[in-house]
Amino acid sequence: MRAVFLDWNSIDRQDLDRRWLEQLPLEWEFRPNTNAAQLDAVLQDIDIVVSNKVVLTSAAIRACNRLKLICVAATGTNNVDSQAAREQNIPVCNVRNYATPSVVQHVFMLILNLVRRLPDYQTALAQGQWQKSEFFCLLDYTIEELTGKTLGIVGYGELGKAVAKMAKLFGMQVLVAQRLHGMPTTDRVPLEAMLPRVDVLSLHCPLTAETENLIGAEQLNMMKPGAILINTARGGIVDETALLDALQNGKLAGAGIDVLAKEPPISSNPLLDYRLPNLIVTPHVAWASRQARQRLIQGVAANIHGFLNDNIINQVS
Repeated sequence: MRAVFLDWNSIDRQDLDRRWLEQLPLEWEFRPNTNAAQLDAVLQDIDIVVSNKVVLTSAAIRACNRLKLICVAATGTNNVDSQAAREQNIPVCNVRNYATPSVVQHVFMLILNLVRRLPDYQTALAQGQWQKSEFFCLLDYTIEELTGKTLGIVGYGELGKAVAKMAKLFGMQVLVAQRLHGMPTTDRVPLEAMLPRVDVLSLHCPLTAETENLIGAEQLNMMKPGAILINTARGGIVDETALLDALQNGKLAGAGIDVLAKEPPISSNPLLDYRLPNLIVTPHVAWASRQARQRLIQGVAANIHGFLNDNIINQVS
C-alpha cells in the first residue's frame, strides 16, 4: 500500500523522528508541501493520505481511485470534505490531546509576559534606562501577580480544563463560560455575566458559525480596563479591529494572540501593524513544541496502525 504525507514541512524542521510512520508496512512519500494544482496527480494510486492543512476537496476525494483512509495531522478536520469522504466510504481520523502541555504553557507564557510587563522592561533595558537609574531596581512599569485574580475560560474541553488546573496552581479563581445556547448550570456563568468579572479571559473554543466574532466590541466593552485577553484557539473568534481599538483606547490592559483570522496573515492585518508592548502576537505556535509535534506523528501512526489491523480509532467521519 502507498501513503503520502502532503505537507510534512508544516510540522517538521528536521527535529522530529518519523520512524513510527516509516515502520508501518507502507511505501511512503513525504512531500514538503502540496498545492491545489498538484493534488490530483499526487493522489493517484495512493491508499492512505495524511494532511495537516492541505485542503482535500470533494473533487479531489472523488477523483482518487484507491484512497482508503484520510488522516488529519491535527485535531480540527475542516480541511477535509467530510461529506465526500463518507460518500466514498473513506474514514477520516484525527489526532487528539497531543498538544495540551504545549498550549497550556504558551497561554501562561503570554499571561506572565503581560502582567509582569516583560516587553516594557526589555525595551527599557535596551534604551539604557536601568543603567541611568539612581536605584538598584527599575520600577517604571507596575507589575501584577496572578494570585487572587480571576481567569475566565471560554471552551471547557481538554485545553480549557488544563488551563484551569494550571491557573489554580497560581492561586487564581476560575470562571467557566456557559455553552452557547446551552442550559444554565451551577458550575458555569453566562458569557455576558462573566466578562465584567475576569482579569484574564482565555479562549479555547472551536471556530464555528456561532463563535465567529464571539468577542467583538460589545464584549470587549464589558471587560475591566485592566483585563487582558488571550487567544490560542482560532483567530476568527475575536474581531481583530475591535480588539485593536480596545487596546489603543485603554479598554483592555493587554492581549496575547497566537492566531489570526487569516493565516499566513496578509501584510495589512491590524494586529500586526500595531506595535505596542501591551499586544503580543505569536505565529500560531502554541501547539508546536517539539514534544507535541512528536506526539502528533505518533498519533497519526497509531491511527494508520489501527486501520491496517481493522480497528479504526479516532474516526471523525
